[in-house]
Amino acid sequence: MACGGALAVAAAAFLGAGILGLRGHYFAIATLGLGIAAGELASGWQFIGAGGGMVPPLFPGALGGRERFFYYLCFAIAAATFPVLRWLYAGRFGLALNAIRDDEDKAEAMGLRTTRYKITAWCICAFFLGLAGGAVGNLTGFIDPREVAFAGSTLGAVIVHLPKELFWTYLLGWQRVALGLLIVVIVVFFPTGILGWARVRWPERFGHRVEGA
Repeated sequence: MACGGALAVAAAAFLGAGILGLRGHYFAIATLGLGIAAGELASGWQFIGAGGGMVPPLFPGALGGRERFFYYLCFAIAAATFPVLRWLYAGRFGLALNAIRDDEDKAEAMGLRTTRYKITAWCICAFFLGLAGGAVGNLTGFIDPREVAFAGSTLGAVIVHLPKELFWTYLLGWQRVALGLLIVVIVVFFPTGILGWARVRWPERFGHRVEGA
């Protein structure tokens, strides 16, 4: 897990300099392409199991003990993640991220090095994701590179993976076409994300005061 967190931070720092300079649709497409490319490259890399995946070491304990241990471990990671991110978001770093989210051009005009802040935020997220990946791989007992190539927010995971399972069940043969169309719709109509769209659509529900005419 420690190696996973460290490698994830290193990858985020290396890739962030190129990808996080993009904005809008270009950024969404670049990150999507990166996920697909990472999955395909991993599926051909024999050192990590290639297309056959990896089986982690057996957990030394009674039957069912592995699942229980790693469920609690995942809960502990989640319990630690939220207060750490809340602490970071409550300070100067959070103010900078809010400024970038609201208007990146104005934030740059005020002297903020927006790409550097975004890379830092990406590295922080990658660290916790790397920790969780180590735990989840042991929890499931099998790691398929193409199945774990995509990771994101809880809401995004539900929106992508639930239709994906439905497509694979009811649209067999056309499942990849349907999933591709879903991704295109999300990229075109929700370039700032689902919550970003909801924040613009219903600002009063996100703590933004709406003045009368």
